[in-house]
Amino acid sequence: MNLENKLVVVTGISSGIGLATAKAALAQGAIVAGWGRHPGPINHANFTFMPVDIRDLAAVERTHQSLIDQMGKPVSVLINNAGLGKQGALEEQAITDWHLMFDTNVHGLYYCTRVVLPGMKQQEEGHIVNISSIAGLTGVEQMTGYCATKFAVRGLSQALYKEVREFGVKVTCIYPGSVNTNFFNDFQNTTAPENMMQPEDIASTIMHALQSPPNYHHVDIEVRPLMPKGKRKG
Repeated sequence: MNLENKLVVVTGISSGIGLATAKAALAQGAIVAGWGRHPGPINHANFTFMPVDIRDLAAVERTHQSLIDQMGKPVSVLINNAGLGKQGALEEQAITDWHLMFDTNVHGLYYCTRVVLPGMKQQEEGHIVNISSIAGLTGVEQMTGYCATKFAVRGLSQALYKEVREFGVKVTCIYPGSVNTNFFNDFQNTTAPENMMQPEDIASTIMHALQSPPNYHHVDIEVRPLMPKGKRKG
C-alpha cells in the first residue's frame, strides 16, 4: 500500500512502538490519528491526537465517527498497539489486573478493529496490524494472564485474516521479543535495555508489511533481538 494521504490509526500512541510507528507513517506521507489516554510528543500537520479509552466500546465508536466526519474518508490502516502486562502467579494475581489486561489487550483491540472494518471492506483496501508478543507463541511463568491475552490476539488475527482477505483487507500479527519500552519498568529479571530491540525496529517491520504489494500478505511475523544477553565473553 502506498501510504501517501492514507488515514492511519495507531493506538497506544504516547511512547514506544506506537509513537515510533506513528512517526514512521507520517514520514511516508500518511495522515495519522493517535488514539490513547495520553498524547505522544508529535508535532506534525498530518497528526491528530484523539483521547479515548479503548476499553470503552461507546467511546471507541464516538472517536471513530468523529475521525470519519473530520477526514471525510475511511481508515485504511489500524495499528493495534495498545497493551499492558502484569506479572504474577495465576492464583496470586489480582483479579483486577487480570481483567485490566483482557480489557485492554483483547477487548480494546476487538473494539477498534470492529469499528474500522466496514469502511475497509467498502473501499476494498485496508490493513490491520496487531501487536502480540512472543508470549503469544509460548507460555512464560509468572505471566499467565498476559500470555492468555496475547494468545487471544494470535487466534483473533489468524481467524480474522481468513474472514476479510477476500475483501482486500490484510491482517498481520507481529510477535516481538523484548523491546526497549516502558513495558518492562515494573518487571523483575528482564533483559538489560541495551540488549533489547528498539521501538523503531518494530516500526520498520510494520512499514515493510504495510508497503508490500497488494497481493502479498504478511500474516505472522516473529522478531527477536539477535543477542538478548549481549556478546559472549571469553
